[in-house]
Amino acid sequence: MIDFTDAIEEFNNYKGSEKKKTLLYDNKKYLVKFPDPVREKNKNISYINNAFSEYIGSNVFRIIGFEVQNTILGKYTYNGKEKIVCACEDFTDNDTILYEFENLALSTNPDKKIEVELNDIMEVLEENKMIDTKETKQKFWDMFIVDSLIGNTDRHNGNWGFLLNKVTGKVKFSPIYDCGSALNPMLEEEQIEKITEIELKNLAINCYSCLKENGKKINYMTYIKQMKNEECNEAIKRLFLNIDMEKINYFIDKAEEMSKIRKDFYKKIIAKRYEILKEIYEKI
Repeated sequence: MIDFTDAIEEFNNYKGSEKKKTLLYDNKKYLVKFPDPVREKNKNISYINNAFSEYIGSNVFRIIGFEVQNTILGKYTYNGKEKIVCACEDFTDNDTILYEFENLALSTNPDKKIEVELNDIMEVLEENKMIDTKETKQKFWDMFIVDSLIGNTDRHNGNWGFLLNKVTGKVKFSPIYDCGSALNPMLEEEQIEKITEIELKNLAINCYSCLKENGKKINYMTYIKQMKNEECNEAIKRLFLNIDMEKINYFIDKAEEMSKIRKDFYKKIIAKRYEILKEIYEKI
């Protein structure tokens, strides 16, 4: 496992809620995410497992065939304490900048505040002239399906977007990044050990996107099961056969520093959601 402790540190200008540093390692720039202090009341753990969520969640996307931000599990010693971190390689450069969806929304309709209402997001994608609407909507729904598989509860307007080439002016959907809210990062091992089969099924099914429909957060599995959105249905048809559970499980098993308890939990909850997607795929 890579030790980032002595890596060169730069001023951090990345946004997001996690504790982070900007470090240079092997001539590459990384956003390094640290175990996050607990923000919920009555929690007796010192951090959440967002580093593992980031690493596994990102690589599930990669296994399925997405262009994804490169992530590395590593360690960093701070104040005498060794912490497990996830280093996320910066995919921008001097010619290419990340243009997040929230910025696109602001420039598309200056008369309307765009938050996470699904219809508003679709409206922006249809109205904006800088992007390929058809391709972008396909990428959006593909992302939605994989987020449903890994249980990502925080795919908001500030953690997906586009790469703009300043030289050519070309715009494309950015690599997937920021999956730290996937796979129930607030659960500690002692809690996972006590989860029954019924509770595991409930956790798998009762997982909500931060996206909203008619003001209410979207339950991933309920929304997909309804099969009312043809673009969502088409995403399942495009993606399902690319979901290789054997490769996903192998990758999880190979992750360093992660307990067997957590690995087994990840594999089981992803498998539960996979079976639901399989059922819908066969119906479609």
